Amino acid sequence: MSMTAKDIATGAIAHWEYLAHVLTVPQSEDDHQRLVAVLDEVLDAGGADETSMLATLAERIGDLIEAYEATRYPLPDAKPVDVLAFLMEQHRLKQADLPEIGAQSVVSDVLGGKRLLNLRQVSALSKRFGVSADAFIE
Repeated sequence: MSMTAKDIATGAIAHWEYLAHVLTVPQSEDDHQRLVAVLDEVLDAGGADETSMLATLAERIGDLIEAYEATRYPLPDAKPVDVLAFLMEQHRLKQADLPEIGAQSVVSDVLGGKRLLNLRQVSALSKRFGVSADAFIE
């Protein structure tokens, strides 16, 4: 059965107290942390499955979190090699500690500017360090 616009509006109005927190950009760090926790719950409830109806909700929540983070924690304008060097320093890693990139010699070439990171390496580094893949792309 297809819902009418009135049915949809009535449902949204009745549940707006909850929906408002899920459909607006966070305005504070507390709002941000709550929305991250909500996203975790939505993903656990099936939103991680792209075929689930909850996937669009998870995507929308992710967009709102990203919008907040982009204004509060903008990425500095840095070259990917500088980002990688910074993360290595922060995590006390040596070139040999980055199998995501390859052998120590490959890491050396990347850090020396002789070689660019490929898509697989970018994806792996993004996952490992929990940062946007954009940080590793020129």
